[in-house]
This record gives sequence, structure tokens and C-alpha cells, in this order.
Amino acid sequence: MTAYSLNLKVFWLLVIILLTGVCCMFLALRRSSHEDDGGCQEQSLSSLQLLFKLGLVILVCYVVFRFCNYPQPKNHHLNFHHRQQQQLRRNLLETFYEQHIKLSPHVLGHSKAHVSQIVGELIKVGKAKQHDGGVIFRGDYLQIGSAYEQHKINSPDCFDILVPLKMPQSLKLEPVFAQVGKKEFMPMLGGSVLCGVAAPKKSEWVKTFKQFNDCFCLEVDRRHQLSASLILKWFHWKIQRCLNVIRYQFEERCHITLTVCDNKLILKILPRSDYVCCHISMSVRLIPAFHLGDSVYVTAQPWGSSSHQDNLNLDPYWGINFSKYEQKYLTWFKDQAPSNSCHLKCLQIMKSLRDLSSKTFQPSFTCQWRSIFCSYNLKTTLFYLLLQIPFEKWDDSLLMERIADIFMFWKECLQKEALMHFFLGNSTLPNFITLPKMFKEAQPVNLLEGYGPELLDRACFQLLNLWVQMPRILRMSSPPRNFIREALRCKHTTL
Repeated sequence: MTAYSLNLKVFWLLVIILLTGVCCMFLALRRSSHEDDGGCQEQSLSSLQLLFKLGLVILVCYVVFRFCNYPQPKNHHLNFHHRQQQQLRRNLLETFYEQHIKLSPHVLGHSKAHVSQIVGELIKVGKAKQHDGGVIFRGDYLQIGSAYEQHKINSPDCFDILVPLKMPQSLKLEPVFAQVGKKEFMPMLGGSVLCGVAAPKKSEWVKTFKQFNDCFCLEVDRRHQLSASLILKWFHWKIQRCLNVIRYQFEERCHITLTVCDNKLILKILPRSDYVCCHISMSVRLIPAFHLGDSVYVTAQPWGSSSHQDNLNLDPYWGINFSKYEQKYLTWFKDQAPSNSCHLKCLQIMKSLRDLSSKTFQPSFTCQWRSIFCSYNLKTTLFYLLLQIPFEKWDDSLLMERIADIFMFWKECLQKEALMHFFLGNSTLPNFITLPKMFKEAQPVNLLEGYGPELLDRACFQLLNLWVQMPRILRMSSPPRNFIREALRCKHTTL
């Protein structure tokens, strides 16, 4: 139902006209009521006086009408001041983007090429040394994450690689969505699955698959569940053996090591000479995964410390990876949007502002802030806005408007305590995204579930404060005026 408000200018103008009309009618009736037979001159004089008064009233009404519609200098000044402030914010943001966020395509391209070469050799060796009866490499790898979706920030030194694995041919994965009763851990487990393993016959577990069951499975409610921690342990051992085989091929270029950081398997590539392009030290996160069909994978996620895994029995839970669909969605939007679309630029800016603002928080709230505004949640926000805002509105000239839309979207999500997963149970997906039935008909997953109202209220307050304080934060983080950011030179660049 539409709400209407009173326009005071029009109201008072109508009142003046109405009163003027009433006065004119009163004078006319008064003149006609008098019976004066003695003189046309007196009657014509009264008529002239009446016409003069009517003309005067019309003139007054016209002056009032013009005054009411004349733009007030104060409002004009405020609008000009607002536009000036917006332009100032835009200039600061553009400068910060060019100096701190935007990556060199040359450096990023060469970094991705070196990562592909080393990971390709690892997978090639791993596939050649397979053992029947256990988990094996499928023989390929998938490049996922911000570095390959063109919204990486800071430095092109971190990459995510999905390594698909295969089980024995007779075994079959049977994923079931996780049901966790402890609400405080729901943000970590939202949208996760239990990966049951089924054999053609139950008797074959003892005869044929006993070694596989002992090495990779747990028994939960009398069912065989694939263990994420056991797969990660085996994957670490497998990659280490493959690295020992190929290390000599790259010893003149770089030093390669394999480390575990926060339960994540990281391949460290350290340059030794000019042979490695641009002298970039790279970290490659290797993620073991199993294919469920139609470009959907389950990944062995590092849910936390081993003590948490023991206490909460998180070991059987696997994450769901929709990276192929995310890349397909971004490619589709890029084909529809203007050539200078700012959608990825907005995502980069939001991630950078998140990092800048967190430097002033207490350590405990910093972790919670980064968890709420993690890269996946920010990307989910962008996915929703890409559907809501027309393609042409993503032109780079409208950057500040789109940044404001993201802030407002997050404000509403935090106040409602809900940010729904973009793929799981979303009925508004574009038609070209054809998810498997299991995920399309899944229950919607709230990515903010379990954080608590007080924490989300605090995050909302800091988000609005970030919008207000953005110019000051950008000035404090900007380099001196005489600082000129130069792209790292590479010996392979042809001048």
C-alpha cells in the first residue's frame, strides 16, 4: 500500500486561491444585492474596482507560487557539498585501489604458470605410482579461489588447488547433509556433509576392503564414513613422496617444501635465482577432494585443532565445493555486463577494507570479524547483488553506488541475522546453473547461523562505522605522495 505525504507548498497555494475565490464571490453577491437605479457611472466604477482587486489578488498568488517553487540556496549548497564529498571518497578509493589492491597481470600470470608447472609434475608422479585397493589420484587438478577468479588482493603469492581423488571402483560415496546439535559450531559446519561409503555387499568389507576401511574410514552409527583427517594424513604422505621425486627438477629454480599450517597442507615455493619470475615466494594450498557429480566436490576441510576434533567428533564432516559453478556464474555475468564492469573491483575493495578496519580491533573480535566477513561470505553477497541490480548499473562510473549497495545489503543481513547460501536451497538461481537434485532441493543454509545477536550487532555497528570513517582509514593507509608503485621487473619481459 502506497503512503502519501502532504506537500506544504501546494497546500498553502490552494488555501490562498480558495480564500481569494470566496472573497470575490462575497463581493459580487454584495454588489448585486444592492438595488441602485440611479446611475450607470457609479455601477461601472464599482465594476472597475472589482476587476482591479481581482487582478491584484491574481498577482499576489502568482508571486507566492513563484516563491514556493524557487530552489532554496541552502538545499542547493547541501547537494553540492554532498556531491563534493562523494567525489572525494571516490578519488581516495581509486587511488588506494591502484596503489594497494590492483595486481600486475604480468606478475600474476607468471606466478600461476609456475604453480601449474610444479603442481602438474606432482600429480603426474602421483598418478604413475598408484596402488590398488586404496585412494588414488584421478590425474587432474582444479584451479580455484580468488587468484583464478580475478579478485585476488595484496600480492599474487597464494593459490588454491583442488586435487580430485578416487576410491576403489566398487565403492560408492553416499553423501548426507550434516545435522549438528551444537549451535555454537554451526558456522563451521553449515552446508557440510557426511560421506558414507557403500560396498556392493556388506560381507566385502571384511574380505576385500578391510585395509581401505582401516586406513580411511570411521564407523558412525554402524555405518562406514569416510574420515577427513585420515584422508588428509594420507594425502600429506602422498604429496611428500611425490615431491621427493620431482624436487631435483626444480632445484636450480627454487626451493620447494611441504608444510602444515593450521591443518592446511601448504606447498612453499621459494625462489633461488632469477630463473623464477619476479622473485615471488608462493604458497600453494593443496586440497584433497572427491567428485560427487556435475562439477560438485566434497573437500577435506581443516575444521580446527585436533582437540576440537576429538571433543566434537568433527572428523567425518566434509565441506561442499561449488567452485566450478561459481566460475561459471562469474563468466556468465562478465559476458552480460559492460566491458568496464566494477563487480570484481567491488569485491576486492570490500576484502581490503575488511582487513584495514580489523587492525584496530581486539584480537578476539578480529577473528570473529574476519569469520563473519570471510571471502566466501563477501562473494556470496556479490552473487546476490549481481542478480538484483541491472547489468548496466555495474559500470565503473557507478563504483561508489555499488559499494554503498554492498554495505546496505550487509547491514540488512546482520540485522536479520541471516545470509543464505547462494547455491544450497536457493530457488532464485539462474536457469543455466543446473545443480544436482540433492543440492538444489536441500534445506537453505544460513551462513551467519550460530554467531549470536550481540556479536552480529557489534559487527553491524563496526560496518557502519567503517562506511563513515572510510576516508580517514584510506588516508592513514595510503603511501606518501612521492611514492610511486612500480611493477616488479621480470627478466622474461620483452621491451
